[in-house]
Amino acid sequence: MRFAIPFPDISPVLVEIPLGFATVPIRWYALAYIAGVIAGYYIFRALRDRAHLWAGDTPPLTRPQMEDFLTWIVLGIILGGRMGYVLFYGEGQFLEDPMAILRVWEGGMSFHGGFLGVVIAGLVFSWKNGIDILKFGDGLAVAVPPGLFFGRIANFINAELWGRPTDLPWGVIFPGAAAQTCPQIAGLCARHPSQLYEAALEGILLGGLLLWLSFRSGWLKRPGSLIGVFLAGYGVSRFLVEFVRQADPQFMSPDNPLGYAVQFGSWGLTQGQRLSLPMILVGLGLLVLAWRRARRTA
Repeated sequence: MRFAIPFPDISPVLVEIPLGFATVPIRWYALAYIAGVIAGYYIFRALRDRAHLWAGDTPPLTRPQMEDFLTWIVLGIILGGRMGYVLFYGEGQFLEDPMAILRVWEGGMSFHGGFLGVVIAGLVFSWKNGIDILKFGDGLAVAVPPGLFFGRIANFINAELWGRPTDLPWGVIFPGAAAQTCPQIAGLCARHPSQLYEAALEGILLGGLLLWLSFRSGWLKRPGSLIGVFLAGYGVSRFLVEFVRQADPQFMSPDNPLGYAVQFGSWGLTQGQRLSLPMILVGLGLLVLAWRRARRTA
């Protein structure tokens, strides 16, 4: 019998707080959002407090403006993430029960939707306060990866967004629906821990690269360049992981077992890959523009 890793016995609920006749569960997933926002805030503040890192030795915003934007970013993440899931992955199911859109505790958040929510919040906030959007976006790009890391770890704890079946020795035997829909290989039913792949690529690798480029390599002097690195880096990471990530069930059928959202004969693109391609192209375009602008300025 081959080797596989049993799923760790971790409850999605950290603790339940009794309040009167009911209890309020404190979930790891909610704590991941909070930890991501807090970590991102302190990273951005550390960058802001080092004026020499920025173009013109001028940070894009003040500390009070940073604190004001916290509310904006939380709303952008939650509203954008939920609406992104409804639009990108809902496949019309919310038309039959529109009130289900409000029941966020039942699950269903999209990174691409949350990203668009943050982009919209940043654009409006910058316009209202006269902030340089490219410099502001560079700071946000460096601050986002910790949230991605914590979010993917929470996905793993929740035993959701698992990968496709595998016979590799680090395959994880997930419980629940993951086990019920998994064909056994060599007597075991293991899947790729795709959440951990994404945590490593999007949170640790991409986050570490952005920190090094901003604090050590002077890339904040080229407004727009770090946004480009983030967009292209996340897009490539997500595109690659989609090859081993289980497709969303609403896209799967007997004729489409791999859950392609777009098919080209015998192969295709998953919904995650289709949404990541524009990020890669826009990111590369921003990198080219930022470096050309820097050369002209020099």
